[in-house]
Amino acid sequence: MMLDYNSLLLALGVSATCLAVTLMGSWLVRRAETFLLTGAFGLVLVVAGIFAYAFYVEQPERMLGAGSFVLFHAGFATIWGAGYQFRTGRLPISGIVVRALVAMAISIPPMIAGLDGLAFMADNLAIAFLLFTTARQYWLDRAEAPAPISGITALYTLTAVSFVLCAAVLIWDGKLVLGAAPSNWAEDLSIAVCIAGMTGIGALSLALHQWRLAARHRIDAITDPLTGLLNRRALFDQYGVRAMGVSTAVVVFDIDHFKSVNDRYGHAAGDHVLKVFAGELSANCRSGDTAARLGGEEFALVLKEIMPGRAELAAERIRKAFEERDIYIDDEVLKCTVSVGVAPGRSKPLDFDAMLGEADKALYVAKRAGRNRVELASHLHSVPSEDARSAS
Repeated sequence: MMLDYNSLLLALGVSATCLAVTLMGSWLVRRAETFLLTGAFGLVLVVAGIFAYAFYVEQPERMLGAGSFVLFHAGFATIWGAGYQFRTGRLPISGIVVRALVAMAISIPPMIAGLDGLAFMADNLAIAFLLFTTARQYWLDRAEAPAPISGITALYTLTAVSFVLCAAVLIWDGKLVLGAAPSNWAEDLSIAVCIAGMTGIGALSLALHQWRLAARHRIDAITDPLTGLLNRRALFDQYGVRAMGVSTAVVVFDIDHFKSVNDRYGHAAGDHVLKVFAGELSANCRSGDTAARLGGEEFALVLKEIMPGRAELAAERIRKAFEERDIYIDDEVLKCTVSVGVAPGRSKPLDFDAMLGEADKALYVAKRAGRNRVELASHLHSVPSEDARSAS
């Protein structure tokens, strides 16, 4: 025995409600994924529209029909906004409002004027457009997680096509006035597709959410939380067993007298100094190079495809830039310096750990020689600081 139209609407409402709850639950697990909350809110509006439309089916009054259109268009525009937010991280409030108002403007006036057939044509086309554009938002970001995002895109697209079919059947019939809710094979098919689509989108959204959580955990595991640079573990994972040739160099930095900064100004000020230096390091990091925080006040820079003699010049540039930075701590201006050890590549390749050890030895020579200077490994040729040059 086939279900009647109201039963299908009820099933659709339950399916949409379950998807809204799924998205809300996923958002509660990770509050940073605000697109889930936006999507859940859009679905709540759609569910309200479904129940308003169910009342219209029973009692086809113009204001009930117009009310369901308002809820549908606001809901689907918000769902589009969730897709945009997923891709860009920004909630496009003006875009949501504009799309919702345009959809209402082409569907509600005919309904109020009594041209309900024309109104439903416009309504179905407007919803289809919003769903197509939602699918596009996910498709544009498919590289992040190809399988679940492609599935979500396909389901939004299929649902949009079902609404296009509803509009096409009404246009084919050519009735501008129906006097009741549309009832045809396309409407039944559209509801069935929507129910299946809601279920599939819910499952794929969960999979996508879990993928993002796993990706975030992977990033957290290799990132220093204070500076945003790679951490020691990530650096060794990347270079630990790799032979470093003549065109590579390892540079180690240590902020001078850092303990005194913490003791005098507090750990928050020390953290600020670390972040300032990390910014200088990142600013002087070429594409392909790797900057990392080894721990405490010690940092490393791995230079690749570097010409002989260039590594120490790059290190000196960073040392000088940091020395000249004004670091504002409350009402004071703090000046900090950094000591640097450089291990240039050799014709006989060394592994990364050995080169890091060479750079560390050079760093401690720089420390013993008065700090705020660059020292080379092996022959310990120094690139003197501005103060040392002026003193000489």
